[in-house]
Amino acid sequence: MAVLRYAAFPDGAAGGNPAGVVLNAAGFDDATRLAVAAAVGYSETAFLEATGRGGEFRVRYFSPLAEVAFCGHATIAAAVALAERRGIGPLLFQTLAGPVEVNTEEGDAGLTATLASVPTRTRPASGDEVAAALAALRWRSTDLDPRYPAHVAYAGNEHLVLAVSDRARLAELHYDFDALAALMAERRWTTLQLVHAHTPLLFSSRNPFPPGGVVEDPATGAAAAAFGGYLRALHLVDPPARITLLQGADMGSPSRLLVDVTADDDRVRVTGSARPID
Repeated sequence: MAVLRYAAFPDGAAGGNPAGVVLNAAGFDDATRLAVAAAVGYSETAFLEATGRGGEFRVRYFSPLAEVAFCGHATIAAAVALAERRGIGPLLFQTLAGPVEVNTEEGDAGLTATLASVPTRTRPASGDEVAAALAALRWRSTDLDPRYPAHVAYAGNEHLVLAVSDRARLAELHYDFDALAALMAERRWTTLQLVHAHTPLLFSSRNPFPPGGVVEDPATGAAAAAFGGYLRALHLVDPPARITLLQGADMGSPSRLLVDVTADDDRVRVTGSARPID
């Protein structure tokens, strides 16, 4: 099985979130895919199978520990890998979370890909959920930014959204891995979307990912889409709007995710580039 390696959403020529990409996974069973993902060791590896319809692929995503329904950064990586080999244009990824439209373009900064998420939704997090998450994060309720209520947001996977008032609190993140892993397994959350608002359209973000056996994701497209849906649903942005998420800097892998929301579409678009990893 040929495995390509790309870093998605790099901020400039460096950084990004590594993903494995298998462009022809037909004939490989789930156990083999999981073993490949574990050997690659990245937070996710995308496995593609062409459907025979132009530009359409069945796509499944595996972390080193389990399959996940959808992964944004591996989607961007796979789309750029396809564009390098087939040319730019529209793609359709049939995922376990639903169909995901992707478009690739060539610009001044090189190839970029834009995914349109499945329809987003969000709900308030319960008091017990917030208290348990804060305990695992070793944060206090007074660390939270009251302008951004704690929610569980969805764009193919569920993500707990917590915003802090002080950027330093985000930078000092050092959480209880086992406690957070247990809570996220119980609640079926894929990552936590921890953010700090620099402006209403610019955020720093960190994404713990214990369910995948990874301490932290340096760029999380699915969580970015869920966060865009959260901001729109709570009227914290005025659509149409482009939100920039800066992620990965605190772990030495700076990433930039561009999130577009509109008033008339309950999907969210996330744009980024991807670079091959030698």
